[in-house]
Amino acid sequence: MKKDFYEILGISKNADAAEIKKAYRKKALEFHPDKNPGNAAAEESFKAAAEAYEVLSDPQKKAKYDQYGHQAFDGSGGFGGGHGGMNMDDIFSQFGDIFGSAFGGGGGFGGGGGQRRVKGTNLRIKVRLTLEEIANGVEKKVKVKRKVQAKGVSYKTCSTCNGQGQVMRVTNTILGRMQSASTCPTCGGSGQILDKKPSEADSQGMVMEDETVTIKIPAGVVDGMQLKVSNKGNDAPGNSVPGDLIVAIEEIEHEFLKREGENLHYDLYISFSEAVLGISKDISAVNGKVRIKLDEGIQSGKILRLKGKGIPNINGYGTGDLLVHVNVWTPKTLNKEQKQFFESNLENENFVPNPEKSDKSFFEKVKDMFS
Repeated sequence: MKKDFYEILGISKNADAAEIKKAYRKKALEFHPDKNPGNAAAEESFKAAAEAYEVLSDPQKKAKYDQYGHQAFDGSGGFGGGHGGMNMDDIFSQFGDIFGSAFGGGGGFGGGGGQRRVKGTNLRIKVRLTLEEIANGVEKKVKVKRKVQAKGVSYKTCSTCNGQGQVMRVTNTILGRMQSASTCPTCGGSGQILDKKPSEADSQGMVMEDETVTIKIPAGVVDGMQLKVSNKGNDAPGNSVPGDLIVAIEEIEHEFLKREGENLHYDLYISFSEAVLGISKDISAVNGKVRIKLDEGIQSGKILRLKGKGIPNINGYGTGDLLVHVNVWTPKTLNKEQKQFFESNLENENFVPNPEKSDKSFFEKVKDMFS
């Protein structure tokens, strides 16, 4: 349920315009991104306060809210009816002046209100891994084509914003003349524009360059997971920060092993004779061959659990198991002598099915498998 706007700002319904503005400024400064870098909860509180102020500072919207509550703005009021889709630049553009000089005078996002360091765009690649690589972790070297600032390129201070990355504007509102800041349209917020560039560079002073990037992939990753390699994406012009390299994991299907979370499954087929007499078998595991012993008279459908022979949990919570499913292969064709042997034993008590109480049903085996 959406929180009451008055409760968000910590004011009563009788609060006047000055009290509403004062309360919002207090909340905005408390949860400002520059004071809470990387804090998602603070960012949500910052957006919620802005949405509350956007409604309560407007007399007409406030009257509707007092009468109908949040339903008055479903799909229309506030910032699109909910702060979840709000843009930080919209907030600073509309209410940036309210922060005053607390953050360098402009209230800008991500840079103390002055010149912002623009971040380059991210690059995305896909890395295919074998089950063995996933189980043990691996270091991969990949060649990435990324944009970098050309050698010999130079930048100068943007004349539109004087290097601040923001331009100020004054608008007339019901509360009087309000000053707000928005990203400079000329330099995109970097505070710098291109001065000189070599002939091979593009209009932003960038060139494409191949770089070999080392990616350390931890054990236990899953298909579709994305890893981030910081600062290995594209550069941006001027005083910028490189974007990131996003690595999407693709798991190569194993010939024998099937993965289920941290557990692995292996179908082992044995002959009727091997099931009767018992045998030792070597099976494939992610860390090499594993020898298992099958007792005399082992039944088809038996599941052998090899502890710790599966995939490590990526968060370090132990390692899964390898579950070996025993399947007794029934011969489809017999010669005359073989057929006579089995016919002669049709009524033999040793050949008549006689499951013991300890022999689990199929459903019990499935339940054990997932426990």
